[in-house]
Amino acid sequence: MAKNQVELGPTGRPERIIPAPPKLDRHGPARIIAMCNQKGGVGKTTSTINLAAALARYGRRVLAVDFDPQGALSAGLGVPAHDVPTIYDLMLGKVKDPREAIQRTDTKDLDLIPANIDLSAAEVHLVTEVAREQILAGVLRKVAGEYDVILIDCQPSLGLLTVNALTASHGVLIPLACEYFALRGVALLVETVDKVRDRLNPALELDGILATMYDSRTLHAREVLERVVDTFGDKVFDTVIGRTVKLPDAQIAAKPILDYAPSNAASEAYLKLARELVQRGIVA
Repeated sequence: MAKNQVELGPTGRPERIIPAPPKLDRHGPARIIAMCNQKGGVGKTTSTINLAAALARYGRRVLAVDFDPQGALSAGLGVPAHDVPTIYDLMLGKVKDPREAIQRTDTKDLDLIPANIDLSAAEVHLVTEVAREQILAGVLRKVAGEYDVILIDCQPSLGLLTVNALTASHGVLIPLACEYFALRGVALLVETVDKVRDRLNPALELDGILATMYDSRTLHAREVLERVVDTFGDKVFDTVIGRTVKLPDAQIAAKPILDYAPSNAASEAYLKLARELVQRGIVA
């Protein structure tokens, strides 16, 4: 490379060194972020686990909320989700205090509200409730002052549970696999975000789009990422998560990648994403 030539990252922007964020002198109230994509298999739960762990590594108090009946977030953080209070119990009012459902994880400063298959029945039970879209917001309001960030791992659909998550959140982070079919669904998701903003949550923002499963060796992945940047501009994070077998391996081991394979490129990528969220002013 020529001496004065700027090195470009995968997004086509100049590579930047983002410094570690300063320590906080106080905690809360939390920025609530919905990790959302109605298409499965895009790295949503993986990104929730590892972004949460990375933010906690930088001294942020993080609450992860498993809002998917499959319970992959709970399993990926090594937290049992059976015979304990879950988000389902809080949504239906069976448990009133969210603190009774909050579980500690093995990662310092990272807590979890677990979920299991019971949550799949929640939409049926809630459909006749008054203000049914705002139930999760009421639950999280009770503990928002105790955390810096709350990450909600949404299920891959645009049903009532996801609308609850969007209504409860300040922002939406969309993990997007660098594949053509993943790209097609994002317009529908953004449309849903716009509707929720118009009707239920005027403060809701698109915090950003995170490109995942990126393989720079394939023309297809490079073209998809280029289209995403052309469409969404600066809303696309500079940080890009590359494709690696270590991420699913870490989930099976019930550990964040930062602990499972700290020298892996994905570990540094999620740390960089955490730094970028702070640098962009999305989280404190």
